[in-house]
Amino acid sequence: MLSREEIMEKIGKKPWVSPYERIVAVADEENGIIQLYEDHARGTCFGGAAWEVYHYQRTSELVIEAKRDGARNVFTVRAGSGELRLIPSFAGAGIERAEISGDEIRITYAGLAGGGVAVALARGLAPGPKGVEIHSMGGGKQLGRATLVFPKMIKLTVGVDDTDSAGEGATWGLCNEIAYEISGKMSGVEYLHHTIVQLYPKAPKKTTNCVSIALTFAVLPEKEEELKKELIRMFRERSSSDETGVAFFRGILIPERLKSYADEVRRRLVSLEEAERVASECGVELHEVTGRGGFIGAVAAIGYAERTDEAVVPGAPFEEDVGRD
Repeated sequence: MLSREEIMEKIGKKPWVSPYERIVAVADEENGIIQLYEDHARGTCFGGAAWEVYHYQRTSELVIEAKRDGARNVFTVRAGSGELRLIPSFAGAGIERAEISGDEIRITYAGLAGGGVAVALARGLAPGPKGVEIHSMGGGKQLGRATLVFPKMIKLTVGVDDTDSAGEGATWGLCNEIAYEISGKMSGVEYLHHTIVQLYPKAPKKTTNCVSIALTFAVLPEKEEELKKELIRMFRERSSSDETGVAFFRGILIPERLKSYADEVRRRLVSLEEAERVASECGVELHEVTGRGGFIGAVAAIGYAERTDEAVVPGAPFEEDVGRD
């Protein structure tokens, strides 16, 4: 297995190798699911990201879902193996094997020509993997094939609501800054993304816009409790509200019950008791930071964590007088 530094030494400064910005892998062993967060070359290669989303879900029977946001791709894959039938232009690259082994996640990619360069070299130079086993280099008319080895991380989704007051604060900004700060200072933690969830606009206890936030992290299993404690500490220290609540969900697949609850919170008033009941049913862990009022929106945020574009659209009909009620 080669490290990033060894790959650099091996290939030298080849002008056609453009390194990926970051790759993170998370595992759900119970369900045999792996999720890959891949920030394509230099974080700016939207075209490369689009190319891979198109090809990977067509060539790879392991790929359950492939989606793109700018230069970032998120691949949800089943653990296992599957033969790739690569065809130039039509099926240029894919994932042929995905495994969870001990404290590692191993992903084997294969690709033709430039797709093979991305497989073996561009990914191998990215921060995130422990190393890469290069089976063939790719480029020109050659097949590229490599296995990337990642530390096994889990996915932790954090719902947060009610951190501001009428006088100051912004929940979206506070959440983003806390998550960014934590990922910079804690080893074994990667901040993946942030989702703003529009709640019921006519909720009587809202501040103004009535949104909650979902934060998504990859974290080493042995760092999970430390991450939770630090999040709670920082929100308690920096919140401007006496009703701040935080919810934690561990796993890749969001339960359908949690999604349907989130839909309801966007359409109508929901009681605190209902929020706590749904959290208990879905394995969501609730923490009172400065109060319990934020639990309603915090649990709903987890239900929309993977639906970023949908989450910002109001679930209730527009009314001109909503803001004056």
